[in-house]
Amino acid sequence: MDIIETKKAPAAIGPYSQGISFGDFIYTSGQIPLVPETDVLMDGGIAQQTEQAIHNLAAVLDAAGSSLEKVIKTTCFLKNMGDFSAFNAVYEKYFTGRPARSCVEVSALPKGALVEIEVIATR
Repeated sequence: MDIIETKKAPAAIGPYSQGISFGDFIYTSGQIPLVPETDVLMDGGIAQQTEQAIHNLAAVLDAAGSSLEKVIKTTCFLKNMGDFSAFNAVYEKYFTGRPARSCVEVSALPKGALVEIEVIATR
């Protein structure tokens, strides 16, 4: 088991890793739309925040020798399920392999984010 760490994604804001690799599998922690260079939440609505969260995930996967194309499962947390269509419009541009997915509404996310996404991928 190896810890995944990259400066191209936001540093963990608690006692956890950006991701873990175990054999041929990569498990990422949830990524919110923090801009890695500033650790400030991405301005804008659900579309902009989803783009940033996915860019953060891509950076963690890249550091582990994987990519968005190798994602087999996503778990998505939305602050407002009313954003589902706009979220999907961005999501489908990046997860073209159509991985398995769970998507739920939550009452709050860290730093006031509108979205958080975690993935399981292969190498």
